Amino acid sequence: MSKVRILVLTSSTGGGHDTRAQAFAEWCFQLYRHDVDVRIEQMLEESSRLYRGGVNFYNWIQRRSPWMHKAFYTIVEGLSLLNRRTVTLGRLYYERVLREYRPHLVFSVHDCLNRGYFQLARKLLGPANVRCATYCGEFSGGWGYSWNWVEPSVDLYFSRTATANDFAIKLGLPPAKARVRGYLMPLHTYLEVFTPPERAHYREKKLGLKRDLFTVFLATGANGANNHFELLPALVRHADQVQAIVVCGRNHQVYNELVHWRAQHPEFSCFIDSYSDFMHLLMQASDAIVTRGGTTTCAKALHFKCPIIFNTFGGVMPQERLTVKFFRNGGAAELVQNAAQFRALIDRWMADRTSYQRLLGNSLRLRYEEDPTVLIDELVGLAQEAAGLKLPRLPFPPPNGNGQAG
Repeated sequence: MSKVRILVLTSSTGGGHDTRAQAFAEWCFQLYRHDVDVRIEQMLEESSRLYRGGVNFYNWIQRRSPWMHKAFYTIVEGLSLLNRRTVTLGRLYYERVLREYRPHLVFSVHDCLNRGYFQLARKLLGPANVRCATYCGEFSGGWGYSWNWVEPSVDLYFSRTATANDFAIKLGLPPAKARVRGYLMPLHTYLEVFTPPERAHYREKKLGLKRDLFTVFLATGANGANNHFELLPALVRHADQVQAIVVCGRNHQVYNELVHWRAQHPEFSCFIDSYSDFMHLLMQASDAIVTRGGTTTCAKALHFKCPIIFNTFGGVMPQERLTVKFFRNGGAAELVQNAAQFRALIDRWMADRTSYQRLLGNSLRLRYEEDPTVLIDELVGLAQEAAGLKLPRLPFPPPNGNGQAG
């Protein structure tokens, strides 16, 4: 049976790019089943030792020294010149993938995998046989929005917000190719949604927490960068009013230490997990989330109506600045630079919930509803155009699905 082939280009600088790549593959299977073949490639890591080292260094900076990323970011911006017309580093691996797989669509979800990559795909496969698209997950524009995102020859360019879309056009994206399409989040984000009674039940029965206490989610990325031990004392001060959900990513040492810490604080209700595949449920069970400016976590928090406290300990990475700016401009986030500021914020909220309710209201106004299938259909439509096919499409939500988390 004829099918379309889509090559997704991503890299594990943080977790957001990979999450979006995987979400796209999930949606394609949900809507088109085996008619759409999706191949995800960690193109930077797999194609070049130098790139692999850069990815590892990026993640080390994110965990240890966010302030260093300003210099690193400036160096990475140089790729906009290096790959202006074709792929330079890692070219042989990328060429091999293109020749073997022969995709009808090359879909990039990473800033460093646009310029040069689209031109080379067209050169090897023929302009009529392949289309190219980009999904940019940034929330706004300015310093931190990489020049590498925008390759003007792209067929379609998708931005998360209108603000980011405007900046892409400012960088040279033809307006006719620009679309604003929102979240690009996994399927379960839309199928596993709590009602208020289910939320209380989940807190109590699944997490072992109180049903009605103010719940603060101390989050972290997959790398496990965190300041949990600096933040927790501010919550313990209000153990009669506050409880916590704490995740540690892939940082097993911190998880072990937190389990010991919890045993020493029996008066405080606290759920602890290492790396979680249920972030969407934990956010729904929370009244506020403490996180850095990662786009994926913040998009989920916005979607699930969970106000954000930005953890800016040690500085803000350039890409994180775009997320922080978007939420702060909308009055939809607090920002703490140290433990003292976090303690003052929690003290204020527990004494008077007015400022918290105002933050929640601003978050709801910034939030937007969308049909998640529109983006998928447009991308698959590009691939169908190149393949000369018209594929059947399944309905969403699926028949007999109640859309609840249970």
